[in-house]
Amino acid sequence: MADTMHALEKNPNWKGRRGPVVLVIMDGVGYGKYEEGDAVKASKMKYLDWFTANCPHTKLKAHGTAVGLPSDDDMGNSEVGHNAMGCGRVFAQGAKLVGESIANGSMFAADTWKKLIKNVNDKSSTLHFIGLVSDGNVHSHIDHLKAMVTQASKDGVKKLRVHALLDGRDVDPTSALNYITPLEEFLSSFSGVDYRIASGGGRMYLTMDRYNADWSMVERGWKAHVLGEGRMFESATKAIETYRAEVPGILDQDMHEFVIAKDGKAVGTIEDGDSVIYFNFRGDRALEMTRAFETAEGGDLPFNRIRVPKVEYAGMMEYDGDAHVPAQYLVNPPSIDRTMGEYLTKTGVKLLAISETQKYGHVTYFFNGNKQGKFDEKLEDYIEVPSDVVPFEQRPWMKCAEITDKVIEAIKSGKYDHIRLNFPNGDMVGHTGVFNAVVCSMEGMDLQLGRLKAAIDEAGGILCLTADHGNSDDMYEHAKDGSVKMDKSGEPKAKTSHSLNPVPGIIYDPEYKGEYDTEKLNEGLGISSWPATLMTLMGYVPPTDYDKSIINLK
Repeated sequence: MADTMHALEKNPNWKGRRGPVVLVIMDGVGYGKYEEGDAVKASKMKYLDWFTANCPHTKLKAHGTAVGLPSDDDMGNSEVGHNAMGCGRVFAQGAKLVGESIANGSMFAADTWKKLIKNVNDKSSTLHFIGLVSDGNVHSHIDHLKAMVTQASKDGVKKLRVHALLDGRDVDPTSALNYITPLEEFLSSFSGVDYRIASGGGRMYLTMDRYNADWSMVERGWKAHVLGEGRMFESATKAIETYRAEVPGILDQDMHEFVIAKDGKAVGTIEDGDSVIYFNFRGDRALEMTRAFETAEGGDLPFNRIRVPKVEYAGMMEYDGDAHVPAQYLVNPPSIDRTMGEYLTKTGVKLLAISETQKYGHVTYFFNGNKQGKFDEKLEDYIEVPSDVVPFEQRPWMKCAEITDKVIEAIKSGKYDHIRLNFPNGDMVGHTGVFNAVVCSMEGMDLQLGRLKAAIDEAGGILCLTADHGNSDDMYEHAKDGSVKMDKSGEPKAKTSHSLNPVPGIIYDPEYKGEYDTEKLNEGLGISSWPATLMTLMGYVPPTDYDKSIINLK
């Protein structure tokens, strides 16, 4: 018996469908602004083009204020995109919350900040910051780091170390020196104290693994940040210059570790009595390093930490609201409630969520409002298809065929009223900057859209196509006049970050029975309109405070 407290009302005028309502999230697939560099347009997308030409469709916003970010200059990302598609409303997200807490001083007035500062001042120990050093504003922002360093100076901290992860993914792929050299100068500007960068490396080489995909990244980060083990340099700027000279064309995100040393000794190992702040606000790539710091000595971890310093550790935010990880954090995360998944399960809807490892947490954890686990064990099935641990440009098709195999099996089983899936190709391969690999990834995904169409035709369901943000639609750097920027070799300069472009809102309803207007879908909406739309397509009345549906009932 469904719990009626949160159960959805039936729409008596809905005539029903034989099969399930399937939401396909084509991660990183938007509508490009430029012809050149749009890998989606450059691909032979037989089925996506067919859906676009023959189905009701609209363009949906997936960046900036439409997904809870501070301004429309902020690109969307997978975390906030899946939050929006899962909860049907827009919540202020990490970057905005952190910025506000710094601006109004609440971060520095809170107990956690005071505790970590008091710890190092009382013990004459070191305050460490670990995180992504860029202004990408997806996982972190360098301005947040600088504000905390400035406050630490005001609070009397004498010794401070930054463990700087290089981005090149949410910003220009070879822009590290634009952040690192000024940061070194900034740290040296504080007089009478010892502030400096201690270690670092590319975000896809160390520290920032997610979903337990490659714990060796975390191990490499631990060795560099905590133990001071790795290739040694006199400065972070020198490290980056050296790696670039040795490996021409290397992307920031792939750069190996560097440890800053003096007289052959690391200048910033993490020791007993220190305080450590992981200053990324986004949770998925912060959970594993957090676990490494918070697991007691002798506890279960996928790698040997060698030495486990007793420190005061805090994250920028609470990265997992259900498990309460980390134990200490500086800023409260958005409190997301009444998600679509919760409503559907309270209504007795049987649903499936599926992706491969790289995006499994997005269609579960993020989609459910940053909550681990299920709302109802009997009504929800989650499937994770293990990702290949190889560079994505070497397997650009990723696991889209295997995901589709299982989705087709689920459609044919008749067990599910709703299925949501994520094809990671456009995002994960898009981040590599390798244009022909992205084209391959798109065409591989498109073949799966054709297979899903056939399954929906047979089952009499509804297929909805969308994305959480753009990426593969904008693979070249463009100047303000729209021209493509060129690299030193005369090739188009690769862009590895997300785009600000809108994403698809397509509905394929082969057994349409006239309940809604197919001639014109609503325009100017964001991806947070999907929950109301999906609920309507399942024959339910959405909550009144959910964002407007894409479709209009007759």
